[in-house]
Amino acid sequence: RTIHQMIRAMTIDDYEQVRNLWMQIKGFAIRSIDDSREGVLRFLERNPNTSVVAEENGVIVGAILCGHDGRRGCLYHVCVAPDYRRRGIGKAMVVFCMDALKREHINKVSLIAFTKNDIGNAFWHNVGWVQREDLNYYDFVLNRENIEAFNQ
Repeated sequence: RTIHQMIRAMTIDDYEQVRNLWMQIKGFAIRSIDDSREGVLRFLERNPNTSVVAEENGVIVGAILCGHDGRRGCLYHVCVAPDYRRRGIGKAMVVFCMDALKREHINKVSLIAFTKNDIGNAFWHNVGWVQREDLNYYDFVLNRENIEAFNQ
């Protein structure tokens, strides 16, 4: 199979395998509410055509949660299983998301990568994304029960 045959839109039926993939990624941050089945379902219902998985032999080996607010797109939880990296899967998934966002008339896309994520940051530089140094990123927590845990 070609890389493009591995790539398809994510559905809530993929949740268990996607969560298992997230748990394989060292340093990955998972939120107790946002990344629960219900949280991902809410995201996919709001953005039904833009998230993606890569599947090989029935196993999900890559995933991106991708959505937009009508103005700007955003990529979340971009990951490829360690044994499947450097094969073009990540790039193909990003292209899928960009094409889906273009169809929805979104003209700009952003993402956040942890500064300590050397592999991820190298990937984004290599596929042509520009690191912004002209702004500060701010968070305000509305729900303190949405606990963030990092995989070791």
